[in-house]
Amino acid sequence: MIWEIIAVSAGCGIVTVVIGLLVMRLLRERSIGVMLAVVAVVTVFATLAGVVGITMRMLIASHSRDIVLSVVAVGGMVGLGVALVLARRVVAASRRLVSAVQEVPEDSGFTPPDGLPAELRTIASTLDEAYDRLRTGRERERALESARRELVAWVSHDLRTPLAGMRAMAEALEDGVVADEPTMRRYHTQIRLEVDRLSGMVDDLFELSRIHAGALRLSRRRVGLGDLMADALAGVEPLARAKGVRLDGEAEIVVPVEVDADELGRALRNLVVNAIRHTPADGSVLVRARIDDGAACLSVTDCCGGIPAEDLPRVFEIAFRGEAARTPTPGGGGAGLGLAIARGIVEAHHGAIGVVNEGPGCRFEIRLPLTV
Repeated sequence: MIWEIIAVSAGCGIVTVVIGLLVMRLLRERSIGVMLAVVAVVTVFATLAGVVGITMRMLIASHSRDIVLSVVAVGGMVGLGVALVLARRVVAASRRLVSAVQEVPEDSGFTPPDGLPAELRTIASTLDEAYDRLRTGRERERALESARRELVAWVSHDLRTPLAGMRAMAEALEDGVVADEPTMRRYHTQIRLEVDRLSGMVDDLFELSRIHAGALRLSRRRVGLGDLMADALAGVEPLARAKGVRLDGEAEIVVPVEVDADELGRALRNLVVNAIRHTPADGSVLVRARIDDGAACLSVTDCCGGIPAEDLPRVFEIAFRGEAARTPTPGGGGAGLGLAIARGIVEAHHGAIGVVNEGPGCRFEIRLPLTV
């Protein structure tokens, strides 16, 4: 008898569930309240179908059968009522969440409404994180746009100045205003120097555009920081000698790093050139390679007189040029892209770059992960 009851109940329940699933599939894009109502109705009908099948099989008296069916029907109605109340609350909570999302002002954080069910709280928390990312992205976009406008202004100025001088000297040579041999040689030398300077600016702009476009491709190989430091010092030694700046290097025994030697060498040279340009004659620039706190470090310490505290966070921004002690010397300023390029190259190596005031100047430091 027990197996017959189980078989009849299971058969009726399966038929009812299949019908309910088909109905829910047809209504899958409707409100959660409708879904919950369907679930309640399926539960009630599955129970009623099982009870009817059992009572018919057991030949229960009609009076007793009516009592059983009435009890089941009342229980089903109660369950349906509870399901509808729950559905109404869920729908109301979801509408409050949608309303809160629609009312979020631009550049403001998302504040989820109180009293949400756990699942909707999870959705609200995810929305809050998404709004934070969007706000950060907008802030970064505005910062990049501001930097772009500043860069255009700086480059326009730095291009006009040498071009105007070159044009004046070329016109003087062309018109015969300058005829003596020493002056002509001086003009030719100055024109060549200005062309080299403009060529360097174009190279910097191209490198920066590759970094921002994510097109910087690194050819990594194992190199020693001491070798990188030696190559950088050799490349900038003539500039230091011409400026009257003493250039020193210190290298500890360090574990090799997996880097693009050309790109990282360029970043280090940019830091050293920047230090030389802002260090007065008879000053010194110290470059060190060492291991510090589990990272490979390259540091450049100068005698520039320090950077104002309010300018420290902006040193690596595009076209940023400090005031006072860090104002470039005439003819040696460039377009203010060297530090921005250095930061882009270091970050492409998954490293970090920073600057602090130290002693009579400041210390720029590159930190890279060690090669395992």
